[in-house]
Amino acid sequence: MTEEPNCLTLTTNSSICISIDVYWAKSGAFSCELEEEMTEAITEAAVDSSEEVSEERDDLGTFESDDSGTFQQVVNLLDIIDSESAKTDTTGAGLDMRKTLASVIITEKATTEPSVVINTLIRCLQVSEISTRRKVNIYNILQEIIQQEGELEEQCVQRLVAIASKEMREIPEMEGYMKAEVASDTLVALSRNHFSLVMYELQHHLKPLNLTDEFVIITLAKLANGNVFEFMPYMGITLATIFTMLRLANEAKIRQAICGAMETFCETVQFYLKHLEESVYPVMTEEQFALKVFPMYRYFVTVWLRHHNPEVKLGVIRSLKPMLGLLLPNDDLREQVYDYIPLLLAEYQGGLEALFITQVLRQILEVSVITNTPVPQMQLHTIFTELHVQVCNKAPAQHQYSSQNLLEMVHCFVALARSYPKELMKFFFSQMETNKEAVRVGTLNLIRAIVSADEPRMSIRAIYLAIRVVKNTISDTRSKVRMAILRIIGQLALSGYQERIKGWGLKYVSVQLTLSTYKLTNRRDNFYLRDLEERMVHKVTMDTVKIITSSVSGMTNEFWVRLLCYIMETDYMDALTPICISLTNLAEHQLHGQDVDVSMAGKSRQVDLPAPQKLLARLLVLMSSPYKGEGRGIAMLNLLRTLSQSIAPSMANMWELEIPLLVRYLEEHTEFTWDQKAWEDKLIQFLRNSLKKTRGSSWSLRLSKELNNQIASFDSPSLEKGFLYRALGFTLATGLEASKVEVLLLELLYKTDYSNDFDSEGVILCFGLCARGQVKTVLNVLHDFEERIQESEQSWQISAWRKDHPWRRETVKSALMVMYSCVASYCHPQLLLNLVDSPITAKIIHHYVSSCQDICLKMAFMKSVVQVTKAINNIKDLEDFHFAQKTTLTSIIVAVIEAEPTDNLVSPVRALAMEALSHLSKLKPFYSTEENSELMDISIHSVISLQLPGEDNESIKTLYANALSSLERLMESLLQRQLDPRGLQEMVQLLEKWILSEKECEREKAMNLHLYLMRIYVHSTAVCIPLKMGQFGTMVGLIAPCTCDAHQGTRMASMNVLSSLLDLHASQTCSLWGSSKEKELEKCKGDIQSTDVEKIFCASSRIAKVAEILSAILVHLPVVDHPEVRRLLIEGILLLAHHHQETILTSLLRQPLPMESHLAEVWLAVSENVPFARTMLHSLMGRLQSRLSPRVSATSKADIWRLAAVDPLMTLCTIHLLVQKLDENDKLPDFLPDLTYTLLLQLGSSHRPETAVPVLKMWKLVHTAPLPEEMNLQRVTIKSMQLLFKRVKSQHLARALDEQAVWDLLQDGGTFLEGVSLLARLCMQHVEGHRQRLAELVLRGMDSEVLSCRISSTAVCVEVRHRFMSDPVLYQEKLLKPAVLLLEKGADQEEDEALRVLSLRALGNMALGAPKKVKQYRKVLLEKCLGALREPVSTSVTAEGMEALTKILAELREGDVGSSFDAMSEQCRIFFDNESELLRLKAFILFGKLARVVGMSKKHFFKGEVKKAWIPLMLHSQDPCFNAAQACMATMFQCVHFWGWKSLQHPSGPSDTTTDDKMIVFQTTMCSILTQKKPAVLYSFLLETMAYVKNNLSRIRIAACNLAGIIMKQMSTHYLKKLDFPALRNSLQELQLDPDPGVRRAALETLEVLDSCSQHGLLASPQGMS
Repeated sequence: MTEEPNCLTLTTNSSICISIDVYWAKSGAFSCELEEEMTEAITEAAVDSSEEVSEERDDLGTFESDDSGTFQQVVNLLDIIDSESAKTDTTGAGLDMRKTLASVIITEKATTEPSVVINTLIRCLQVSEISTRRKVNIYNILQEIIQQEGELEEQCVQRLVAIASKEMREIPEMEGYMKAEVASDTLVALSRNHFSLVMYELQHHLKPLNLTDEFVIITLAKLANGNVFEFMPYMGITLATIFTMLRLANEAKIRQAICGAMETFCETVQFYLKHLEESVYPVMTEEQFALKVFPMYRYFVTVWLRHHNPEVKLGVIRSLKPMLGLLLPNDDLREQVYDYIPLLLAEYQGGLEALFITQVLRQILEVSVITNTPVPQMQLHTIFTELHVQVCNKAPAQHQYSSQNLLEMVHCFVALARSYPKELMKFFFSQMETNKEAVRVGTLNLIRAIVSADEPRMSIRAIYLAIRVVKNTISDTRSKVRMAILRIIGQLALSGYQERIKGWGLKYVSVQLTLSTYKLTNRRDNFYLRDLEERMVHKVTMDTVKIITSSVSGMTNEFWVRLLCYIMETDYMDALTPICISLTNLAEHQLHGQDVDVSMAGKSRQVDLPAPQKLLARLLVLMSSPYKGEGRGIAMLNLLRTLSQSIAPSMANMWELEIPLLVRYLEEHTEFTWDQKAWEDKLIQFLRNSLKKTRGSSWSLRLSKELNNQIASFDSPSLEKGFLYRALGFTLATGLEASKVEVLLLELLYKTDYSNDFDSEGVILCFGLCARGQVKTVLNVLHDFEERIQESEQSWQISAWRKDHPWRRETVKSALMVMYSCVASYCHPQLLLNLVDSPITAKIIHHYVSSCQDICLKMAFMKSVVQVTKAINNIKDLEDFHFAQKTTLTSIIVAVIEAEPTDNLVSPVRALAMEALSHLSKLKPFYSTEENSELMDISIHSVISLQLPGEDNESIKTLYANALSSLERLMESLLQRQLDPRGLQEMVQLLEKWILSEKECEREKAMNLHLYLMRIYVHSTAVCIPLKMGQFGTMVGLIAPCTCDAHQGTRMASMNVLSSLLDLHASQTCSLWGSSKEKELEKCKGDIQSTDVEKIFCASSRIAKVAEILSAILVHLPVVDHPEVRRLLIEGILLLAHHHQETILTSLLRQPLPMESHLAEVWLAVSENVPFARTMLHSLMGRLQSRLSPRVSATSKADIWRLAAVDPLMTLCTIHLLVQKLDENDKLPDFLPDLTYTLLLQLGSSHRPETAVPVLKMWKLVHTAPLPEEMNLQRVTIKSMQLLFKRVKSQHLARALDEQAVWDLLQDGGTFLEGVSLLARLCMQHVEGHRQRLAELVLRGMDSEVLSCRISSTAVCVEVRHRFMSDPVLYQEKLLKPAVLLLEKGADQEEDEALRVLSLRALGNMALGAPKKVKQYRKVLLEKCLGALREPVSTSVTAEGMEALTKILAELREGDVGSSFDAMSEQCRIFFDNESELLRLKAFILFGKLARVVGMSKKHFFKGEVKKAWIPLMLHSQDPCFNAAQACMATMFQCVHFWGWKSLQHPSGPSDTTTDDKMIVFQTTMCSILTQKKPAVLYSFLLETMAYVKNNLSRIRIAACNLAGIIMKQMSTHYLKKLDFPALRNSLQELQLDPDPGVRRAALETLEVLDSCSQHGLLASPQGMS
């Protein structure tokens, strides 16, 4: 076989090459692999089907031999299509391609041999038992061939029509429906070229009075749709015949088919009538068609529309529309159609979708309008009512097209309004009287739709009647009704009926505008829904106003005034923008009307305004927030520009120029990009320019009055009110009549609420701005106000003036002080110098000293002083001005600073006072040197002594930062007056005591202040006097030791100060540093900045050789005999230690043991300085803790110095000495938990062999004898702990420690952990106040990398279980979760058995201490404890795991345990027969706990577990371990109820019988019941029991023999026959050699029972006796 491109060769008996070029052109290049695969599949199909060809030939009859190859090819391809169709849905597009290819091959074959292929396909259709899928595929291929070939042989067509008709008429069930559908489509395809044959076949089966098949009608409809003109000759007979079937069609499917066919027939007829000129067949008129359709329409409406099936109803309704398209044009038939309208209306009450009914009604009503033949008047009320109900009532939930239905309803009412306007409006009027909101709203919406209908036939009479209906409802106050009326008014204006709304309409809109605004501004919080409705009313009102003002000309003056008043009076700001736009439109209309009106030619372009100043004041204030209310700023500016001639003609030209600039600024920005201050400045400038145009008139004074009146309209605080105060100040400053300005200012003073900071500051600003042009007037007003309120030292009756705002004395005084200072700030400079001493400053001082001087008053006073001094300093030419009040102010301020608390900040008074002093220092007369020093000292002490603020207190941190900043500025100001070496030295002397302070925070603040002032001094160009050597040395000597301060900030600041000193000295002595020295200094700076302590020490040593100095002192100290000299040397060591603590401490700890007398003397001196001794104790404790951390290998000499040179024993001896010598009354509360815990960990590490500390080489170099016996780590540590606990002063604790020998237990490594447990327990009982700290330390130790720390910490965690775990500290500080995680980690590790046991014990104890948390952590607890059972490492670990599970299960339910229940049950049973008595005991107890926990879901599973465990439980009830036996027996009786036999749950027997006798009775009863109910279980129990006769425990062997005898006595004959007697006998005979006589005796008794069973004659088989 040869292959050619684009060809597929099929081989059966002959080779035929089928070209598929067409397919390749359609689908593109097909892969070679797919082609090869297709060929192979066809070939295989040919081979597989060769055996079936003969059978198929028998079915199809004989055919030509030439056609056999084509037949076989088609059959094979159909097989491929069928198989691929089945796989396509699951495999993908590749197989679908194969199916398409096979179909194309058949179609291509038909181009050359159409008859052969079609006959073959027809024969295939006739094969018996052909599948529906195959038939569908064949019909689809036939349709493609028919479309491709066109006309076919008539014989083939006849055969195909007959077969398809038969297939189509079969009862379509399931897949058969698909077959009928494709058969129908095949007939339709044939009809395009063989219409007569197909039509003949269908008409043959369409007989009058005989109900035809469903698909005959469906196919006829398809034929009519596809062959309009050919079908028309048959249309009449078809309709007539179908009409005779209507009474016979009772099933829903056939009715649906007829309805669908009628819909198609009528649409086809309408198409035919529109294209009559194209028809070659005899023509039927429209009337003829209508006459044939009407009977069916009548039958459909009267009979089928009442069918209960909704699908039939829907089919009927859908068919009515095209039927009406034929019926309604006929005048006679139209009248008859009207008669059936009530039947259509009745369907609204059914479940049918209302939209389809409404569409039919709309069609009828609109035709009635077009043809001018209204529906009968007698039907109007029914139509009105039904349609109105649909509009007003809520549509059912199942209706999907309610919105479309409503739209159709509107069209119906519009049509009715055109035909019967009077009747419809009368109906509407009657409906409006029902007073139902939904009915009224629905009716009003219909009226609005009628008004909006663009219908030329809509009469004015209808509009008039509609307005009458609306007017009748304007008194309704419900929100939805009001909105509907407003929308109608707007629609009337839009539709050109403007004249109809003048009067009542405009009045209603203005009333609703006022009403909705009032309700929104006085809303209540609990009426949210009502407020939402009112917002909607207001929005609709605003939309209506916008429509009216843009469309109505000749607006009444009343409406114009109402809108203007609304702007000036409303508190609802959201409506201002649309109102301003509407007013602008109205004003433009009126002005335009004046321009064109000749009669107005002599008048100016003005409109009526109620009060121009009031309008301008209102708009100016509102424009201060231009982006509120949808951008009201631009709208108001445009309104101002439009009304410029009406407001102030003198300003009009200026406004024409400036308002567009303001509008442009707002347009260029948004509410997110604009600058409030810049915008207010522009508005103020606009106001000032405007007022300049009215200079010489009273316009500005009247504007001031209006601005003053506006103050009460705005809330405090608000942007508008802030701008209002500012604008009022500027306006008053331009007033000409001082007396009237005074009246306004005095009124403002009286009505201000001074307790409101915003209002108080606004009035102060207003007075200050007014002072720019009216300073004397302002001062007169203030003086008059003070006199009128009758100020006196004994009486302050201000509250009598204001009943609504009771004033406080200090509040008013504070305001008056700041008011005077604000006047000074804005006053003209030349006038200020004459007024500043008196009355301004004098009044400020008077108000301060005559008050109670609380914090607020102090702050007001300081602000006033700052403002006044700033104002004076801002005057360029002060000449010889001396501030006379400076001394008085300074004394007051100093007194305030000294009165402030020195340890904490409570207010910004301190910072403000120092700021006031800094400004005062710049005024003449200047402070003297002594005064400077005194001010510096007071200020430094006031700030540096403050405590650092907490991290979480942001407000205190801000106050703290401001105080430091103010101190720096004050010191700078004071230093500037004495900028020379002497001044610098005096400043340093003031800071010295703070630099040497014992508090880190004070040292750091002092050093930073020193650095700040040093930099100012260095950078001052006025400094030319060099420092003397003594001065330089003193400063360096003070600063250098601080370079190794413990605090990094202090180190860095001191290094920078030292660097500045060195630079200053080098520059002044002309001896500049060399490059090597500069590099060395920079390296020191870098090292000091590091966090590495070693680098800090090295850098400090390079600056001051501390270690060498100490070594020299220690060398000389032993040989100095004079006490005073020794004292001075020791003081020198302590002084060095203050600044180089770590270096000195390391050097002292490197001294040899035992501690020599001179070294002890140094430590005694340390103990006398209690704060320093505490600091040293902290450092020593840190040394011990660092040794308990992972060691870092030494990499440098510094590492060796720090890590390897200090003996922990020396550290412990030093701690012991300090604790011993400190004051006995000091309980060391801050050291007790940390030091105790550190010593305990040290003791624990000393018991571990891997952490043993070797004897120092230092000792060997100094001493040859060994250390004294009492000087070892354990003893020194315990002595230190004893001293520490003595300070607790608890007799109960001391007695308990001695009675329980805690110290002995701790000293011994074998009992150390027991001692830890006792000590921890006693501490929790007798020492209060340290639980949280102890919890933190325990967690830290459990997380340590050192094993000994983890073990000791876990021991503490275990032993204080119910106190530690249940302590609220763990929950409050969120320590429980990390504790559980650390215990989980400890339970997993395999490094140390003790740690694992302790971790498991602690996890179990969680159920005792924190039972409520067990459920939360159940997953972790169960997993870790089960792990100890799954991987038994040691007896103690496994036993602890089971005990922990027992405790945990007590707090859980079955549902909480989950899948772990199964694992626990199985693992527990494994240990029943363990050699360890402890493991057996724990296993029995755990199994009993599981029996109590089990619920319904696990009951069946656990019942099986009980069955498996039953024999071990019965045997171990006689366990040699008494506790295990007791636990086993208790567990067994706990599990008895799982057998379901109540007689077993209460063991019988006399009360005086022994436990063994009771067990025998129980076992006998148990076996007896099993024999009756479950003999197979008893048989398995015997076999299991016999396995225990070889147990290692003799008591278990005895119990096994006894139980075996009891079971054999109770066994039935059937199961005795199954026993292997020889094997049993051999097992029991072997026990006769057992060393235990009890075992031998029990085995002999069981043998006798066995023999009695075998000799009783129960065995039928003789083999059983052998």
